[in-house]
Amino acid sequence: MSPLNLFRASVLGLAAVISLPALADAGHAYDFGKPAKAAQATRTVEIKLGEMFFEPENIDVKPGETVRFVIHNTGSLLHEFNLGSAAMHAGHQKEMQQMMDAGMLTPTGMQHDMSQMDHSKMGHGQMMKHDDPNSVLVEPGKSAELTWTFSKATSLEFACNIPGHYQAGMVGKLTVKP
Repeated sequence: MSPLNLFRASVLGLAAVISLPALADAGHAYDFGKPAKAAQATRTVEIKLGEMFFEPENIDVKPGETVRFVIHNTGSLLHEFNLGSAAMHAGHQKEMQQMMDAGMLTPTGMQHDMSQMDHSKMGHGQMMKHDDPNSVLVEPGKSAELTWTFSKATSLEFACNIPGHYQAGMVGKLTVKP
């Protein structure tokens, strides 16, 4: 193979690798439920995100219930609404730190121009996406929605896993009980 063809093949291979998303929980099954369409919701819960707090701090749902969460960020910082266990949040916080280090996230927003990101800090030469079905990022002054069907009785948390936010107290309790 000529040096020019070898170079072209390397560039094409690198482009293919970079274009593959590295999903935080690709193919992950959630034992506490699954995403749903907003039209399937039997209840809507409004959530206010402020400077290091959620309002309300506690939410009760029933197994089998489909809840549409409407999340409003009234603060001045980027925040996340993520459903999961404490262990899931701990793992996700590491991924969020990588996204912050790579420039994908800033304290106040998301990087929408991918060319401005430091792809070398994302690991394995791949792009990361924040597109887990149990999570949404909400920029200051914006709103987002997440709809979820809860499958069984359990204790969960809803949390913001932006670096430092969970530790500052931005976590609430979600109880699924009959």
